[in-house]
Amino acid sequence: MLFFGAHMIANYWLQIPEAEMTLVALSPAIFFVAISSVMRGYFNARQEIKATARSQTIEQIFKTALTIILVEIVAIISNVSTEWMAGGATLATTLATFAGFGYLYLYYKTKRREIATEIKSTVNFKYERIRTIIKKILLVSIPIALTAIMSSLNKNIDSFTVVRSLKEFMTDDMAVAQYGILGGKVDTLTSLPLSINVAFSTALVPAISAAKAKKDKKTITRKTSFSLLTSMLIGLPCTIGMCVFAGPILNLLFPNASAGATVLQISSLTIIFTILDQTINGALQGYGKLAIPAISLRMPV
Repeated sequence: MLFFGAHMIANYWLQIPEAEMTLVALSPAIFFVAISSVMRGYFNARQEIKATARSQTIEQIFKTALTIILVEIVAIISNVSTEWMAGGATLATTLATFAGFGYLYLYYKTKRREIATEIKSTVNFKYERIRTIIKKILLVSIPIALTAIMSSLNKNIDSFTVVRSLKEFMTDDMAVAQYGILGGKVDTLTSLPLSINVAFSTALVPAISAAKAKKDKKTITRKTSFSLLTSMLIGLPCTIGMCVFAGPILNLLFPNASAGATVLQISSLTIIFTILDQTINGALQGYGKLAIPAISLRMPV
């Protein structure tokens, strides 16, 4: 849908025609991201966090290297067309997601027999019907998926409405530039501490789930308290730092396009709350309270 609908989305929904090639290049990544997410969730639940960490590291290395290479190649071929260069950079992201997926697939292929032997040797092992397994997975995954959908939906609403609204008060080029400041610089900077904290919230789910299965309330309390403390230590300095030093940060990272200090200051105030929200959601999901995170995200909407 994204591949064949890129023209309509770029021209009529986003009202940024130059984004068409970027959407086309990004569309194959959806498949690999979806499968990789399932495999990462599987290994995280087994508390094999190294598999997820290695796949994400490989993905980022490929993304960085391929972005530089492809953008340079496309710039030469297209006579420095920014539209095609953006498409090349996005294609690098798609190829990087494939590389991360490739590692997870090969890792699973090498571990599958060992995992199967381990499962069969457990005390509580029993065969279940596929229909029963699917039902259990859906009962867990649907509330978690709703939480993720609501988060991404908010960003999509921004992409559809911000440029349209700004065009009422300024030229088309200025509206796109202002949205670029929000989506390209501010969101990237404010997402950095969130991406660091997501490791704690992800690891919290299987840890609390295992402790709950053993009825070990002490471990649940200890792990939740430690994760919340760590989240505060990550989020609070980032919130204060980006709010106070928004201008110098943008000047340092984007010396030729440092506008957007006020937007960064306002957006930075959400970091501490979003980080705590991540951690609390992970604790609730691990404890089996799956509906609460989804309800909390739907309430503001």
